[in-house]
Amino acid sequence: MPTPESLLDSLGSFATLGLIAIIFAESGILLGFFLPGDSLLFTAGLFAARGDLNLAVILVGCFIAAVAGDQVGYLFGKRVGPSLFGRPDSRIFKQKYVAQADAFFQRHGAKTIVLARFVPIVRTFAPILAGVGKMRYRQFVVYNLVGGFVWSFGVILLGYWLGNVAWVKDNIEIVLIGIVLISVIPALFEILRHRNSDADTASS
Repeated sequence: MPTPESLLDSLGSFATLGLIAIIFAESGILLGFFLPGDSLLFTAGLFAARGDLNLAVILVGCFIAAVAGDQVGYLFGKRVGPSLFGRPDSRIFKQKYVAQADAFFQRHGAKTIVLARFVPIVRTFAPILAGVGKMRYRQFVVYNLVGGFVWSFGVILLGYWLGNVAWVKDNIEIVLIGIVLISVIPALFEILRHRNSDADTASS
């Protein structure tokens, strides 16, 4: 898989549109759960700091894409989502992804829509499970708006701010590797928690 930097570079003049499309796909389309949302937003902020992307455009565009993606996921879950739990595993889709997101949802309730933004894989399935569970639409919209704003604006602006730091400019490859590693920590934590929970259940 290409790095976020090479991905944006490869899109050329379509980098902004590509970025927005990827954020939408990761937020609301099942096939988008493997996309690098966190690191891509951060990299977009770095690009904006050096003048390659328009900061205002990517902030607004990614916010709208994130919110719209979750809306699509919620509606999908409300209409056809229950069948997701019976879907067989494939090379891309795994039932364990659904189980991880469901366990996260059971622990955090409605706040999952905000918190899951920062957990790869879980953020793709969280709005779908909200739809499956018939979460009140008005409540979902509020949490979706808050989560979409905090995630998109927060990560992009962090990248933009660090992009103006001299050391970061001179060591951008190291910084990006670090961001990629940091972005997968929440997902790894959830996987380990889920495995430990399964082990405890089996032993009892």
